[in-house]
Amino acid sequence: MLKQYFPIFQWLSTYKKTYISGDVAAGITVGIMLIPQGMAYAMIAGLPPVFGLYAALIPQIVYAILGTSRQLAVGPVAMDSLLVASGLGALALSSIEEYIAMAIFLALFMGSIQLLLGVLRMGFLVNFLSKPVISGFTSAAAIIIGLSQLKHLLGTEIERSNQVHILLKNALDTIDQINIYTLIIGVIAIILIKSIKKINQKMPAALIVVILGITAIYSTGLSDSGVKIVGTIPHGLPAFEIPSIQYSRIPELVPIALTLALIAFMEAISVAKAVEEKHSDYEIDANQELIALGTSNIIGSLFQSYPTTGGFSRTAVNEQAGARTGIAAIVSVIIVGATLLFLTPLFYFLPNAILASIIMVAVFGLIDTKYPIQLFKNRKDEFALLIITFLITLTVGIKEGILLGVLISLLLLVYRISKPHIAILGKVKNTNYFRNIDRFGSDVEVSEELLIIRFDAQLYFGNKEYFKNELHRHMAQKGNNLKTIILNAESINYIDSSAMHMLQQLIKDLKSNQIQFLIAGAIGPARDIIFSSGLINMIGREHLFVKTYEAYDHHIHAKQKTAIQKKIALQTKETSVT
Repeated sequence: MLKQYFPIFQWLSTYKKTYISGDVAAGITVGIMLIPQGMAYAMIAGLPPVFGLYAALIPQIVYAILGTSRQLAVGPVAMDSLLVASGLGALALSSIEEYIAMAIFLALFMGSIQLLLGVLRMGFLVNFLSKPVISGFTSAAAIIIGLSQLKHLLGTEIERSNQVHILLKNALDTIDQINIYTLIIGVIAIILIKSIKKINQKMPAALIVVILGITAIYSTGLSDSGVKIVGTIPHGLPAFEIPSIQYSRIPELVPIALTLALIAFMEAISVAKAVEEKHSDYEIDANQELIALGTSNIIGSLFQSYPTTGGFSRTAVNEQAGARTGIAAIVSVIIVGATLLFLTPLFYFLPNAILASIIMVAVFGLIDTKYPIQLFKNRKDEFALLIITFLITLTVGIKEGILLGVLISLLLLVYRISKPHIAILGKVKNTNYFRNIDRFGSDVEVSEELLIIRFDAQLYFGNKEYFKNELHRHMAQKGNNLKTIILNAESINYIDSSAMHMLQQLIKDLKSNQIQFLIAGAIGPARDIIFSSGLINMIGREHLFVKTYEAYDHHIHAKQKTAIQKKIALQTKETSVT
């Protein structure tokens, strides 16, 4: 039971000495990454940089105890930071202190939602975030995050907005206020980060650029020329404090917390699943992941952490550096904790432009161009869904983009299942196989007296009329010659009461027109409904078949029997006349 609720005991009991080197190396690497990244992501959220370091402490420890992934690196991430900024930025907050309190309470709120969803075993909810929606949303959010850093890259006061056209307009309005030194520092930092990554992916490019930036500002005194720096960062570990806000504010946070809870879970579970494929010694449990992430955010909020989740880039680095267990996360926490205790004065001269460059390089790598091109070539409807989500996120808002994207994808799903694929089957010559006549053409035999229809979906209130109309359309094509209809039910796994009523009425009409109705290939769940609803009494047990060819043979025998009966009747009539 301990292993079930505390997955740390699963790997602690089998921990090997050979894991230590990989765990320590990965922990140090990710810890070093977290220092500049954490501060940069806190800036995205509109928080002082030190809160990014706070968010890199307790959540990692809690996840190492409760999480089922052994490589997932939990902490501040760009997407969640943007959602915090967009959500809280829309509220009328009186001071930075109130803003910070709301951000920390948001971690408690979203963590509680995630924990509740995990306890209720509702991890399946993430399945409603389809890949086109995620891709469109992520690409748009990455653009907004990147452009939101223009103020730090240009050294101007650009008014914040989560609508890209307004953000660009605000940037153009301040174009004459650009600080050339800030711009040069930012551009050089971007070039250096990209170049270092090309030379060696494992090198801590962000940290190298941070050190060079601090050295340059300290030695040249450019901070006196208008180059904005981080300034004083509070040293020491975060104190225990229960998050509190005005109760009247809580309803305002509900949509933000719900969005954050689902998006954060989606990010974490997707990257955790991707890494899991490379390891055969554990499995990801979606519900336990919700519990782990929720608890991480709840306990983290007690130590001044804002919303966190599993990060894509840090998890990839963790995996590549050889992490095998949660020990790597503990080592990362020690690195960040030591920085907070002893090294924060060293970051005083860190230019904001350096942090902006780190963010821009990180998030623009999230913009996906290959997947939309692939969809455009093969799936136009899903490409349209991706583009709509992308444009709504860019021009309307972050929350609106993801929520409307999910809504549209669900509507698309409803449309598809309301008009599922229907195939008219014919018998492949000299075999007992039946195939779609539109695909196999001259290779199949078709009789004017027989209609074999396959319905490739569950039969329910939303598509019963479509089924009936399509059946009548194909019956009309057969004309008065039609004697038998065979419903191939292999793909029907459910029939609801509305559809059942339609079938009962349909069978009555067919009987009145001397057309027999046969069902073939019904699987267990559908067969149970056919019996429990009484439909079996209407069609007759002798008209329910396991295989389509059995129903076909029944039709042939019935046809032959009818022909014989007609012949006998005709002979009897001729004899009586004679």
